[in-house]
Amino acid sequence: MATSLAPKVHNNFIGGEWLESKSGKAIENINPANTAEVVGIFPASDAHDVGHAVDAAQEAFKSWRLTPAPKRAEILYRAAELLVTRKEDYSRDMTREMGKVLAETRGDTQEAIDMTYLMAGEGRRLFGKTTPSELPNKFAMSVRTPVGVTGLITPWNFPIAIPSWKIMPALVAGNTVVIKPAEDTPLSTLNLAQALDEAGLPAGVLNVVFGDGPMAGAALLNNEGVHLVSFTGSTEVGRLVSEACAPSFKKCHLEMGGKNIIIVMDDANIDLAVDGAVWGGFGTTGQRCTAASRVAVHKKVYGEFVEKFTARVKALKVGDGLDPTNEMGPSINEQQLKTVMKYVEIGKEEGAKLVTGGRRLDSGAYARGWFHEPTVFTDCDPGMRIAQEEIFGPVVSVIPFDTFERALEIANGVKYGLSASIYTRNVNLAFQAQRDLETGIVYVNAPTIGAETHLPFGGIKNTGNGHRESGEAALDFYTEWKTVYVDYSDRLQRAQIDNAE
Repeated sequence: MATSLAPKVHNNFIGGEWLESKSGKAIENINPANTAEVVGIFPASDAHDVGHAVDAAQEAFKSWRLTPAPKRAEILYRAAELLVTRKEDYSRDMTREMGKVLAETRGDTQEAIDMTYLMAGEGRRLFGKTTPSELPNKFAMSVRTPVGVTGLITPWNFPIAIPSWKIMPALVAGNTVVIKPAEDTPLSTLNLAQALDEAGLPAGVLNVVFGDGPMAGAALLNNEGVHLVSFTGSTEVGRLVSEACAPSFKKCHLEMGGKNIIIVMDDANIDLAVDGAVWGGFGTTGQRCTAASRVAVHKKVYGEFVEKFTARVKALKVGDGLDPTNEMGPSINEQQLKTVMKYVEIGKEEGAKLVTGGRRLDSGAYARGWFHEPTVFTDCDPGMRIAQEEIFGPVVSVIPFDTFERALEIANGVKYGLSASIYTRNVNLAFQAQRDLETGIVYVNAPTIGAETHLPFGGIKNTGNGHRESGEAALDFYTEWKTVYVDYSDRLQRAQIDNAE
């Protein structure tokens, strides 16, 4: 077991207090770049802790739902201001617990800032609609109402941004929250909760329960006091979340896996496409649901692209994310590293050509971390497992094609549908691609990563279940529509009957 000099012990945040777990058990938060460092010790919570948090959220909902939305928004605005002042500290904490390079964790924190400001603005909007009634002297409108207690389960790869995607729209809409962050990256969610608490969020409106999925996560799903669940993670676990929500008809949002593609046409700016493929494939060590783990390249420019792409990937500097000269950090944990290594062997067995990488880095400066070389396979068949299955690591498969129609077939020939990209100077092809690609997000002349907070985020097929995060679209999940009719005719009027004459 890894050790550290007196790592800080943290508690759950329930009902406005930092409380020890009833389980008495703990989880060590390990630095994936240096497994000898324990970033902190967090509770391994159980159903008792989750139940306590849900009870606190239910009690707080009674008054929070009646707090005017602009007043709720003011608290979010103050939280955003605190996040701005703490951006560097929170980003460094994130690099230590998650591993990605500091430039990326600063972006992660900035996304939380952006989302918090955005949802603060929605506090004076939360628009409904008014519409003419079909009957005289009658007024008709629709308004948004909060759902109740929301249960949020978040992943480790964006440990402050994704919690903000879920927490902020939930709060501004008048819901209360119980969040179970990933056990690999609990500190970032703690930091976000601390900022909201100091901004004046009333006790019990936000509750944080640390722990793993089988104990804390499952208890949150199965608690009858939870009215809505939002989950981001693997498709396999998402299916279990959906099944757990179904018996009680909990409102359920799933954001799951991806096997995203960059299409490089023969008229593309090849240098720009290489830039995009490097960033899309190896940013966050490939540990993004939007990572560009497939690159389909037209045969006319295939040789040039592969040569330039391989050279760039070989030159990537891997190491501790706190070193500003490093460009790629470690895998999040040993299990994920072993998954990457397994798929590298699968790629070799399938006959793909390994042109760079393919090995674990485990000597010298890498000896105490979960590092892997950035890896590229070329001459891949689109049906290969490495081109079909989500690896969630620094492995990219390059696939040749000869026509635009074939490129679309390759792109759409996976079970996921999150993000896709095309590099081309042909405006006609760009518009055909954005129409025909079976994904929730499409980029033109940009990689498959880089979503902005004011636009809907999410996918289709085995990536999502129809809901979206970010932007105004998020409010559709965290609110219910209520239709209101006000009849001031002072007589009985019957819709569809009295107006038929």
